[in-house]
Amino acid sequence: MTHLRSFTSWVGADMAHADLLSPMTLIDPQPFVIAGREFRSRLMVGTGKYASNAQMIEAIEASGAEVVTVAVRRVDLDRSKDEAILHHLDPDHFFLLANTAGCYSASEAIRYARLARAAGFNEWVKLEVIGDQQTLLPDTAGLLQATKTLVDEGFKVLAYTNDDLITALKLEEAGAVAVMPLASPIGSGLGMLNPYAIRTIKQRLSVPVIVDAGVGTASDACIVMEQGVDGILMNTGIAAAQDPVRMAAAMKNAVEAGRHAYLAGRMPRREVAVPSSPTKGMLGA
Repeated sequence: MTHLRSFTSWVGADMAHADLLSPMTLIDPQPFVIAGREFRSRLMVGTGKYASNAQMIEAIEASGAEVVTVAVRRVDLDRSKDEAILHHLDPDHFFLLANTAGCYSASEAIRYARLARAAGFNEWVKLEVIGDQQTLLPDTAGLLQATKTLVDEGFKVLAYTNDDLITALKLEEAGAVAVMPLASPIGSGLGMLNPYAIRTIKQRLSVPVIVDAGVGTASDACIVMEQGVDGILMNTGIAAAQDPVRMAAAMKNAVEAGRHAYLAGRMPRREVAVPSSPTKGMLGA
């Protein structure tokens, strides 16, 4: 009972001082904008690997994501079928982003992007051109070729690539509206392997940088956002969790926490201890 009273008193005190926090403190000075469209959530999610469509929708809702990717090559595009993923995704509620996942050549990726637009998707496409079946790493030459073709056809291309600065710069020059470097290989859950590369890409590009692939848990998402990137796209990290809905909520909070931490600016790293309380003015000092 004593512990309960203490906890209640702490909560009451915390709520009593809640008005001391200015709402302006938590406003992001740089809204998340892609190709002129502003989004509230910096977390984007995929639709694959869920145990059921019901679980998928519940997890997406828990994530707070607005942008939801759909792998055009792997799903039934007939919205009238109850078992089809698109039957459960309301385009008035979610911003559906066609994805060329599973395409192994520029020509194949271009064909599926066109198919998605013909099937009723918008002109936005998350462009993937995979170069190796074992590692699922991108074919950057094919990706650049497909980006140029689709941009010329009026598509807004969000290009999935490796963490190489030169490729990222070329994709921006080719007209991609966002560049999406991987944190680590697709589905690996290894987290971010090269923070320096991700930070460098973000510092050098003008278009949004959205980290895609490899985020395995909430701490990974938080660390990625602390690099200053604009957002994260994930699928397996949520869908393959033991409790996807709870993990989706954790990812939502982690992305927000990482963004706030980046904006706040971390303390400098030191190799010596520094007292957390001031010593100047103390008795005997």
